[in-house]
Amino acid sequence: MIMKKYFLFSAFIILPVMQSYCLPRFALRYNDKCSSCHYNPTGGEMRTEGGVMFGKNILSMISPRDQDFPISPKISNNLSIGFDYRTQFLYSQEKNRTDFQDMTGSIYLNAAISEKINVFSRYDLVNSLWEGYGVARILPNDSYIKVGSFSPNFGIHLDDHTAYTRGGDFGLLFSTGTIQGLIYNPYYLENGVEIGANISDITLLTASVGRNKANGILTTDPNFTARLQFTPSIGKLGLLFGGSYLSTKTKFSDPVSGNRLVLPTQLYGGFAGLGFEKFTLMGEYDIADTYISNNTKSSALMIEASYQLIVGLEAVVRYDRFDPNLDVVNDEHSHVIVGFEFFPYSFVEIRPQYRFNIENPEVKNDAFVLQFHFWY
Repeated sequence: MIMKKYFLFSAFIILPVMQSYCLPRFALRYNDKCSSCHYNPTGGEMRTEGGVMFGKNILSMISPRDQDFPISPKISNNLSIGFDYRTQFLYSQEKNRTDFQDMTGSIYLNAAISEKINVFSRYDLVNSLWEGYGVARILPNDSYIKVGSFSPNFGIHLDDHTAYTRGGDFGLLFSTGTIQGLIYNPYYLENGVEIGANISDITLLTASVGRNKANGILTTDPNFTARLQFTPSIGKLGLLFGGSYLSTKTKFSDPVSGNRLVLPTQLYGGFAGLGFEKFTLMGEYDIADTYISNNTKSSALMIEASYQLIVGLEAVVRYDRFDPNLDVVNDEHSHVIVGFEFFPYSFVEIRPQYRFNIENPEVKNDAFVLQFHFWY
């Protein structure tokens, strides 16, 4: 029980290093693809000129939407730059204290080698984390090959890794062996190759093989990841559904013996979403076979609903749940996050959130988080 009470504050203090993923709800709402705004074919991180224009002219409440102030991420015909900086103020009910934290400070560079080949790099100044890869769209139907260091394409790419379908509240993950989420925390990158096949205008199949970049702290190679996504639309109704699969080997410290275990882990997941005008609803459910111990099945669930109150202001509610052992009763971790995403001006986001932790028996360890995000 002490560990359950302690995990929230520890996680909030050291964990939120969010990668700047695209928000899938925007793609659903506008019946578009994440790759329309990002150089990464699977979405997230550095924005294209279209992504910069979206942040400048469409997303924010007050913007210089006229043409008197032209902007562009390009510094030459084939070089583009970008950045993301996140910081936050937080309050822990359990500890009755506040804190401030730098979360991430990433700078981006993209070089267009040719019309179909781009080389991307990211360096996080706050966390000393480097990522880089090349993307060649040389396959039929604008399909691609990606080579380098990147985050594999699994599930729904939320920009908040405290969802248990991503990294979860992993503040205690490495120190105690207590797992409260899947492996996709902000530090998780693989060195490898990914192939993306645009089977049709609404169907994308990706498959990758890679080695965990963190020297095997979480997994040992090879890791095989696959994801199939469908994005049809019916009038103004945008739809998203599909599934993901991962085969890997998870390294884990046995809490009893202290020995390091290597587990043959399989992750299976399904996801779905819909967007209609100002409303979006998304969900993901994953089952992890042999993830925390031998002969054990775990599950992770995420459901998020959002509604655009006015231009530049979104109300967001999310429910997350992680069950480390499906055969054990009352061992689940879950929380409800209620908040807003406020875009007052171009490239500025303010995100207040209140997080209700649900436990049995109930513990007073809720938290308030106020995040600030600046990007270009």
